[in-house]
Formats: sequence, structure tokens, C-alpha cells
Amino acid sequence: MDAKAISKAKLPSRHVTVGPARAPHRSYLYAMGLSADEIAQPLVGVATCWNEAAPCNISLMRQAQVVKKGVAAANGTPREFTTITVTDGIAMGHQGMKASLVSRDVIADSVELTMRGHCYDAMVGLAGCDKSLPGMMMAMVRLNVPSVFIYGGSILPGTFRGRQITVQDVFEAVGQHSVGSISDDDLMEIEQAACPSAGSCGAQFTANTMATVAEAIGLALPYSCGAPAPYEMRDRFNYASGEKVMELIAKQIRPRDIVTRKALENAAAVVAASGGSTNAALHLPAIAHEAGIDFDLFDVAEIFKKTPYIADLKPGGKYVAKDMFEAGGIPLLMKTLLEHGFLHGDCMTVTGRTIAENMEHVHWNEEQDVVRPANNPITKTGGVVGLKGNLAPEGAIVKVAGMKNLTFSGPARCFDSEEECFAAVSERSYKEGEVLVIRYEGPKGGPGMREMLATTAALYGQGMGDKVALITDGRFSGATRGFCIGHVGPEAAVCGPIGLLRDGDMITIDAVNGTIDVALGDDELAARAKEWKPRETDYQSGAIWKYAQTVGPARDGAVTHPGAKKETHCYADI
Repeated sequence: MDAKAISKAKLPSRHVTVGPARAPHRSYLYAMGLSADEIAQPLVGVATCWNEAAPCNISLMRQAQVVKKGVAAANGTPREFTTITVTDGIAMGHQGMKASLVSRDVIADSVELTMRGHCYDAMVGLAGCDKSLPGMMMAMVRLNVPSVFIYGGSILPGTFRGRQITVQDVFEAVGQHSVGSISDDDLMEIEQAACPSAGSCGAQFTANTMATVAEAIGLALPYSCGAPAPYEMRDRFNYASGEKVMELIAKQIRPRDIVTRKALENAAAVVAASGGSTNAALHLPAIAHEAGIDFDLFDVAEIFKKTPYIADLKPGGKYVAKDMFEAGGIPLLMKTLLEHGFLHGDCMTVTGRTIAENMEHVHWNEEQDVVRPANNPITKTGGVVGLKGNLAPEGAIVKVAGMKNLTFSGPARCFDSEEECFAAVSERSYKEGEVLVIRYEGPKGGPGMREMLATTAALYGQGMGDKVALITDGRFSGATRGFCIGHVGPEAAVCGPIGLLRDGDMITIDAVNGTIDVALGDDELAARAKEWKPRETDYQSGAIWKYAQTVGPARDGAVTHPGAKKETHCYADI
């Protein structure tokens, strides 16, 4: 593509590269080795979440160099920058997890500020760990400059005595170790074997769920989100993405042309069909918010309710992301959903073509059993279910993929933090049949809406994963399995019903009919509400305090600003 054909008359970079008044600005660009021709070309931000915190992001710097080659080959000028990530696997099970969801919005904000401050014309965003994927996509939609998303790729599965394992098995091994079913040496062997390469957690946990979303929503090139991080073929996708963003500039195809109501419904459908993470019900409303589209937890749940569960992926199933990629990738999943009426085929994508056009040359693979045809599903309804009732008027969510029993009733056992519940589980001071309630862990009350994988994995490791239920106004990891209900709203910190529960209150959960109720009348709940007193958190300063002041309810995506509906201008049009 000839970049000279792209006029800067309406591109943001004209504010820093065009005209005599911008000579000081251009001098900084010359200082970094750019030529006059490169300065005259469109400036493309190449944003990555590279860091040395975890394997999820460790390969992103190298991949970004290939993206930059693709941009330059198409006569654009790439400008690389990085942002933060908080890696859930390391933050999990302690106070560090309060930083996780906060990081999603910090990522979006920091990418926005870098793009705005330097007037970049387009963006390629590379992300690896759970919150960095939605954070990067939120920034793209907020800025609305031509953008392409790239997933850094999944980790390869580990092997333990002939069995394929992931980090989920390590968390569950902690529970097994606590009851003496495995030895110290076994635990060490598992922890050393589970994560053998660079890449994000390998099963259909949050990172791979949101990677699947990226292709289905149209922000990533087909197949690009499925290739594992160590595969050299990732460079083909990286290079192609760099070239493609220049084409999007020329055609002025922007994220809000792609992220429409129908595209969000497509994204929700692939989450359900793949048995994906419940966190998608938090991130899809947040992405929609950046486009000014109303799409909350209940809208997501409606799609989940009518979408078949067809991909046999861990944690509820048998396979990992590498297996699905080798069977045909995310397009294989999308193809059968489209053929059977579960996707909108007329949605635009970053290829410049629609979903249906992208799927034209995708052929069904009869030799694989990772993904079933949509008319022969594992279950007829999605792997994730929305719930509502007098315990959760603003909704809740549960992952049912791989579960046999979809109803549960039992007495509440209340804990006011994850640590309290984890201690009870570790000491086995809980009873079969109880509903463990972890509250004051919501977006505002946590603050930060922690994930509860350490607790749920320990329960499973003790063999109690299907013998108790757990509900929280916090979140669950995509690796969580068992009867675990998250996002209960309103949260305890704002006097939601979950904050009014007492030990022994009978709770009934029905994932078939989508209900969650406590056997208390309105009068009793109202009386308890009058006695309720707000709690102060330990976070009275700093970034987590700041987050708590602005964050909204989980139902709407736990967003921290008014969104596109309140815009008076869009960055892309400055």
C-alpha cells in the first residue's frame, strides 16, 4: 500500500508532524532516527503488555517487532510502547488479586493517554494475560482509530506422569495436598511440569475466552488468536496484522464500525459455545460501554441461554487451546455456529470483510472431536448461565460446562473475605451441603472484585467440588469449576442482599431456570437492611482507593467512566 495516498488532513498525527509550528515536535522524532518520509507517514501505535511477571506476556516484545515490520512494509511508521499487566495466576489467593480487575481499566486508560498524547493514527494492540485483553480492546473502541488486536498466544500444556495438565491442576493439587492425597514431592513435580513454555494459561480460562471473543467480535484476524505463543507461525499473524492496520487507515474502518450490538452478541455466543470464563460477562459490557452500546449481564445471559455448548475444552472438558487450534481454530467453532444460525454473519471485521465472508473458506474437520457440530452439542444451552432472584436482583453468573447437577439448595455459611473462607476450607471446618458465601469482595467493597480460584480449587482438590456451592459478589477464575456463582449484585458493600445473609439462611440455586434465591421474605430483608452498616476497607489511599470511588456495578461491567454516550468528541476525530 502506498502511504502517500493516505492524506494526513484528518489524521491525529497532523497535530505533531505537519506545518512549521510542529518543527519542535518533529525534532524529537528525528532524534529517534526517523526520516522525513517516515514522519510524513501515518504513525501507528504498537501497544504491548510485555513484562517479566509471567509467561503470558514474556513473548510480546518479540512479537511486537514483527508487527512493526508489517506496518513499515505497508508504508506506515510504527511507534512501540508498553503498558502494565497484573497476572492473575500470581496475584491469586492473596491481597494482590485486588489489583487485577483494576488493571483492566488502567491498561485502557494508559493506552488512551499514550495515543492521545502523541497523536497516533492507528493502533495494533498485543495482550497476553486475562485483564490485558479486554483492557486493550476497550482502549481501541474508546479511541476509535483503526485498530487490530493480537493475542500473544496460549501456553503449551504440561505433562504429569502421562497426563496433560495446566495451572488449574496445580491449584487443585494444593487441595489434594491439604488432605494428604498427594505428597510434597508430587506437588513439586506438578508445579514444575504444569507450565512448560511462554504463553497464557492453556485451557478456556479468561485469557483464551477473551481471545476467542477477539476473533468473534471482529477485532482480530481469523486464526490469529488460536496459535500458541511458542509457534513460529505467530509471526505470520503479527506481520499480517501490521500490514492490515494500514489498510484499515486507508479504508477508514474503525473499531465502532466493527463492535456493534450484533458483534457483541456473536462474542457472547462463542463464550457460551466454548464453555468460556464467567469473566466475559464482565468484560463484554465494559467493551460495549466504550462504544455507547447498552449490553449488560442480562443481555449476555440471554445469548448464553440460547447458544449450544460445543467445544470440549478444559476446565470442564478434555482439551486445551492448542488442541482446538490444531483441529481448525476459532474459525472452526464460528463456522458451525454460523451455519446453524447462532452467529450474525453480516458483521464487519478487521479483514475488511464480514464474518460470513471470512467463513466462506473454512471447512469442517471430521477428523477431530474438540468441537462438535452446533446441531450435535455437548449440551443444548451454553456453558455459562445467568441467574437472578431475591438474592441477586442485579444478576449473578455461573459456569456449568462439565457439571452434572444444575441445582443446589443448602444453608448459608457466611464469610466476609476470601481469606476467611480459604482458612475454613484449608482446615476443613465446613460441611457437605453448605452454601459458602464470600462477600465484601465486589468491585467497590473489595475493592477490586477478586477471583476465588484458590478457594474453589482447594475444594475440588479435597473432593468437595460438587458437594458444596459457593457464591460471591467477587469473581471466579476461568479455571474455576464446580457450583460457583459470582458477580452477585448488588454487592454487599452497597447493602445488597448478599450482605444481609446470616449463617443458616436457606439458599436455592437453579441453573436450569436461572434463579438464585434465599428463603427470606421482603419484610425480613428490609428489616435486616435497616440494621446493616457500611464497612471501611483497608484501602483508603492509592490506586485501589481511587478505583473504588468511581467503579460501577458488575452488571454493567464494573466500568469507571461515563463511556461513549457522554462523549463530546472522539479521539479519532480530533
